[in-house]
Amino acid sequence: MKTHYLSKAKAFPLQIVLIVPFLIQIFAAVSLVGYLSFKNGQRAVNDLAEQLIDRTSDVVDEHLKSYLSIPQTLNQINADAIRRGLLDVGDRKTLGKYFWDQMQAYDLTYIGIGLTTGEGLGAARYDAKTITIDDWTAKLPNNVYTYATDNQGNRTQINARWNWQNYSEPWYTQPIAAGKPIWAKILTGNYPTGPYIAASASRPIYDSQNHLLGMIGSDIHLLKLSDFLRSLNISQSGRVFLLERDGTLIASSGTEKPFVVVNQEIRRLQAIDSSDPIIQNVARHLQTSGFDSITQDTDFQLEVEGKRNFVNVVPWRDKYGLNWLMVVSVPENTFMEQINANTRTTIALCLGALVVASVMGVFTSHWIVRPILRLNWASEVMASGNLNQTVETSGIRELNTLSNSFNHMAGQLHESFTALEKSKEELEERVEERTTELKNALGELQRTQSQVIQSEKMSSLGQLVAGVAHEINNPVNFIHGNLAHVQEYTQDLLALMQLYQQYNPYPAAEIQTVVEDIDLEFLQSDLPKMLSSMRVGTDRIRQIVLSLRNFSRIDEAEFKRVDIHEGIDSTLMILQHRLKAKPEQPEIEVIKDYDNVPPVECYAGQLNQVFMNILVNAIDALEENNIKRTYQDIENNPSRIKIRTSVVNSTWLEVAIADNGVGISKEFQQRIFDPFFTTKPIGKGTGMGMSISYQIITEKHNGKLECFSTPEKGTEFIIQIPLRLRNG
Repeated sequence: MKTHYLSKAKAFPLQIVLIVPFLIQIFAAVSLVGYLSFKNGQRAVNDLAEQLIDRTSDVVDEHLKSYLSIPQTLNQINADAIRRGLLDVGDRKTLGKYFWDQMQAYDLTYIGIGLTTGEGLGAARYDAKTITIDDWTAKLPNNVYTYATDNQGNRTQINARWNWQNYSEPWYTQPIAAGKPIWAKILTGNYPTGPYIAASASRPIYDSQNHLLGMIGSDIHLLKLSDFLRSLNISQSGRVFLLERDGTLIASSGTEKPFVVVNQEIRRLQAIDSSDPIIQNVARHLQTSGFDSITQDTDFQLEVEGKRNFVNVVPWRDKYGLNWLMVVSVPENTFMEQINANTRTTIALCLGALVVASVMGVFTSHWIVRPILRLNWASEVMASGNLNQTVETSGIRELNTLSNSFNHMAGQLHESFTALEKSKEELEERVEERTTELKNALGELQRTQSQVIQSEKMSSLGQLVAGVAHEINNPVNFIHGNLAHVQEYTQDLLALMQLYQQYNPYPAAEIQTVVEDIDLEFLQSDLPKMLSSMRVGTDRIRQIVLSLRNFSRIDEAEFKRVDIHEGIDSTLMILQHRLKAKPEQPEIEVIKDYDNVPPVECYAGQLNQVFMNILVNAIDALEENNIKRTYQDIENNPSRIKIRTSVVNSTWLEVAIADNGVGISKEFQQRIFDPFFTTKPIGKGTGMGMSISYQIITEKHNGKLECFSTPEKGTEFIIQIPLRLRNG
């Protein structure tokens, strides 16, 4: 009796056992989820900020290289034309129209030359439609004549006359003193349309005997750099700006211009005097250590108006003397607002779930325990010898079954034998049904096997392409990286040769013979071009390698955000050999109509496989159609593939791929996505490509893949997938 009493005293009621552990687990899970959500959000901020800043810095760097290369390249072209006698600096009208034509082709503010005689000529742009020609002599005063021009570049009337002297202007003296291409000091001025700021690229010019003729220069807009920086989508309160090494502002993504007008005089703006608090505080922080002391990428965090900002400073240089600082600043609250909101929502939902689960646990335990207590009481009575007991049924299926078993134990034994015979008949029927199911499963297994084989082929292709791209990338990068040094060394050697010829115009006879044998003059002019051509070639190879590497994502199963245009372009690069012109048919024209599409959450490799299947079918349809036509017919009505991307209702991506090939009949359109169905001859296709593409779009991405076609007119496939497949 004592042992029985102790065991009962240590036991817990069933209702407590059901409720308490359940509540403890829920409370622990809620607390852990809330804590981890907050910590993960904080850790994610630094990674997101670093990625955004690096991406922005790369975009700005590429734009600066492209935009600032234009005037130096144009100066070199013009200087070479003058040295070879293709441009006569004495023919002022022809030279003026030549500069006028270049102003039409390039977005510059000024192109001009200043001669050692004091004379000069230039073309200036005041706005998008107004271009004037400045023509001056060496004799002051009012030696400059500014001419208006018509739409052919002809001079129509004199708009103004003013004073100019080459020998007193940095625009002329700096490149002459340097004796090489340079960037002159950034200049400001007032056009009739308003103030401007420009960078001037200048270089000396020589005649065919290497006699100095003067200099040539091209000015480029710097306000357009601010326009470009404002177009970068980093955040409303983020800033990107460029500084000179003395802290003078060049351009920024803010609304403030890099200069101020004081008493109708334009003055450059120091970054520490900016009205923008972010630019001002970052500049003051950099000034403490000195702008010139920054020689490599620098990252730091800075408090501005009580808000923490992530700042990255990158030195930016080019081979012509530019030495700027590129600064990217992103506020922390750009990332933390959504993270804090998500954390609050998570905690609120967890607490709500805890309350609801607690209430439901109490009612559920009470509902479960009552019929069990009745069964326990009846069992104790039966154990005492009273077998005539019945138990009421409950609303719980399992407990109801237990109650019925308890009430009808004897009767159920007889019914079990009867049920056994019935089960035998049912078993035979189920065997027959199972046999039918196995036949159907075998057919499905065959279709699945074909899909697996196709996926393995594409996986192997992705590995092969990635491997080839990797092997090509290393030597190409080595060659490409050294070409810049080779080009620089070559220019130095050619400059040394020109200097040697200038001071020793009559070399020894043996040297003169070698000069004539190797055609030194041609070598001096052709070698830089050859190196430039080699650089263009390596750039092209690098683009092809990048496309191969992008396309090799086909072997990736990772769900990620990607630039959908990059996948389409990579696929087109892989198919370039089928798109280009052949002896029997001209090139297949590809028209891209890309919208401003944000990164898309998807399985990038599988989506590339869909693009590949659709584009291959389009090319096959065009080639089948071209067999019936002559070469001249194809030229008159060229084969064409049009690729259009757009955003639908701000939540869906739509990709339309259309061709003007043979088209598909309505009968075949209904079966185009069926496994093993194909309209191609035997050996040309398995009929799995479009079926797999349909599964990738509809099952993997919860999207739509539709086909619209008119026989003899063409076919259009429309892909629609959500921009964000997962929440969070």
